[in-house]
Amino acid sequence: MSETTSRPIKRALVSVFHKEGLEVLAAAFKQAGTTVVSTGSTAKFLENLGVNVTTAEQVTGFPECLEGRVKTLDPHIHAGILADMTNPDHVAQLDKLGIAPFDAVVVNLYPFADTVRAGASEPDIIEKIDIGGPSMVRGAAKNAATVAVITDPQDYSVLAERIVNGEGFTLPERRYLAAKAFAHTASYDATIIEWASHHWTKPESLNSDDASATYTRTWDKAAVLRYGENSHQNATLFVDPLSSGDFAHVEQLGGKPMSYNNYVDADSAWRSVWDFKNEIAVAVVKHSNPCGLAIGDTVAQAHKKAHACDPMSAYGGVIAANATVTLEMAQSVKPIFTEVIVAPDYDDDALELLQTKKNLRILKVPVPPASHEQFRQIDGGILVQDMDVFQSEGDNPDNWTLVAGKPADEETFKDLQFAWKAVRSVKSNAILIAHDGATVGIGMGQVNRVDSSHLAVERANTLANGENRTQNAVAASDAFFPFADGMKILTDAGVKATVHPGGSIRDNEVFEAAKEAGITMYVTGTRHFFH
Repeated sequence: MSETTSRPIKRALVSVFHKEGLEVLAAAFKQAGTTVVSTGSTAKFLENLGVNVTTAEQVTGFPECLEGRVKTLDPHIHAGILADMTNPDHVAQLDKLGIAPFDAVVVNLYPFADTVRAGASEPDIIEKIDIGGPSMVRGAAKNAATVAVITDPQDYSVLAERIVNGEGFTLPERRYLAAKAFAHTASYDATIIEWASHHWTKPESLNSDDASATYTRTWDKAAVLRYGENSHQNATLFVDPLSSGDFAHVEQLGGKPMSYNNYVDADSAWRSVWDFKNEIAVAVVKHSNPCGLAIGDTVAQAHKKAHACDPMSAYGGVIAANATVTLEMAQSVKPIFTEVIVAPDYDDDALELLQTKKNLRILKVPVPPASHEQFRQIDGGILVQDMDVFQSEGDNPDNWTLVAGKPADEETFKDLQFAWKAVRSVKSNAILIAHDGATVGIGMGQVNRVDSSHLAVERANTLANGENRTQNAVAASDAFFPFADGMKILTDAGVKATVHPGGSIRDNEVFEAAKEAGITMYVTGTRHFFH
């Protein structure tokens, strides 16, 4: 270890909310005779461990005030943190002012995120916005030239070791610890920003632009995954520190650890079923696309209908339900090779049966999806948009416009509404054929709508033991038909009604073709691209 950059730790400042792990530091302080300055409950905790503590009040000559809001915000503390002891002028100034420098600063912050997750009142949440802590951390991190800053309790053991052996930390080590400290305060502030952006919104009295000049968010490391999309890619799960009970905080009740692809597919399936939040729905998803989606009177019925859409693709897929999984559904799932099943809950006998499938990942997520925005990384930046949650006026069937044929009867109109909701989950270009509250043919991810139409018809009529499932079915398109050819494929296959956004310069051509085919056609004025 380099003698020129190592600095022994003779005087330390310790102020932490979470006291776990301080025992190892207390033992080191006592053994090395370290001068320890501390605050409030931390000082009492260390004193109870036998450490000779100098309180912050003794250093500042000023008592804690404003119910603890002001403790360490004083030059006698911060000059000791910020003095660069390799700078002779700083050394001389401290000597003149009678201020002793710190060699180490140990701080962790008020539990802001924990307080929010616990459902605390706004005044209690505000009191957990730490001020003095981040100031000490940032000061010590800025002064990594001579101060070691510790914000991670996992670093207590190495700090204790370096205190006892008198070596302290080298400059590269102090800089690394400083970088961790800056990340710690940045994450803390980002969490506060996320909360404030939802609770302290712009009043009408201010005329400033709604759009923020920055997009600041943070996530906490939750798990290192086995690998990413492919085995040569590293992957990690990070979670929103302000949320709980949602998909990222899933409770796993059985099966192998989740993989990157498992998370992606299961999240897609989970969101798909909650598009039908007022009905019982089940989705079967493969590679983020539904290969079956259905609603039913029971969760078992919905699963059977969803699985029947494409039994071949369901092999190795993900199943999601927005209702409690029953034994009847579990009995249907058991013979099918499935990677993941996710639901808000499971009946005891259903869970017991599913747990006999050792490799099946069984997930319990009690909270429906609640995200309001989504982002995607591009090279050098990110794109941020509102989540597509059927917020457009065109998603209300009362606002649809009949452009061809007779008004749909009640049963057909229900299927059209189902198809319109279900097509949102399908990658563009998307054509979805449905009957009796279930998908029967899905054409997804094609580069033109003609191919998607062909694929939807083909899958409907080649995956059901020769049954013609397009006859008298309905269809939805996630965007307008640019020409009549894609729609003609559907009508030739026997589809009796369609719904799509409209908006093409050739809409009239498409409408006339629908009239000639004798089908019912509605336009919504809203599209649901899903890239």
